[in-house]
Amino acid sequence: MVGEERNVKIHVENLHKSYGKSEVLKGISTDVYEGEVVVVIGPSGSGKSTFLRCLNGLEEITSGKVIVDGHNIADKKENINKIRENVGMVFQHFNLFANMNVLRNLTLAPVDLKKATKEQAKETAIEMLGRVGLAEKANELPENLSGGQKQRVAIARALCMKPDIMLFDEPTSALDPEMIGEVLQVMKQLAADGMTMVIVTHEMGFAMEVADRVLFVDAGIIMEEGTPEEVLKYPQNPRTKDFLSKVLEI
Repeated sequence: MVGEERNVKIHVENLHKSYGKSEVLKGISTDVYEGEVVVVIGPSGSGKSTFLRCLNGLEEITSGKVIVDGHNIADKKENINKIRENVGMVFQHFNLFANMNVLRNLTLAPVDLKKATKEQAKETAIEMLGRVGLAEKANELPENLSGGQKQRVAIARALCMKPDIMLFDEPTSALDPEMIGEVLQVMKQLAADGMTMVIVTHEMGFAMEVADRVLFVDAGIIMEEGTPEEVLKYPQNPRTKDFLSKVLEI
């Protein structure tokens, strides 16, 4: 993508987020470009998930700007629900409706929000289940699925809204080790297809393979950013080096 004129999908400028007197984000600024995969790493409690949730208005911004596709999500005049329709979100815990089968989980939002017909929504749902390798699970209840399958269903559900941007908040951290690979494989395919993604993860091998850019966040600020090679192999910041020495075998 170097040298191309790229479209900014998310513009973050001096983002601050506080809970009472506790300041979690202390002035984050970055841009996410169309088709770019940005991986956010850092220790627990560093503000990574809060940062991600600020990108689609799940957390109210204390100060600063978050512009998504030209829309300022802090502007009360903006329809935040309309903006969110184009920003898919996948959480650490799958948040599937236990009393609905997989197909119903996938068709609910498109029918309710996008005014797709049930037939259109079903067609899209089957297509997206095929994309994550679970077409045969359409009529299963979530309780009959493995953790990895539930997370792939959650990804398919987000894709059913046909988003421009996908946000992933530690999508593999609640999974057994043998199930992590199947979820990462789906995410790799999304990256290969050109989906704009921001991913909070502890999977450093995945970050090295898929990310265009890595942000190391600690104490509510971006301590270091660059290509996966620059940040993960040749970090400059002592805090980044210290963190990576604990999570990588280097």
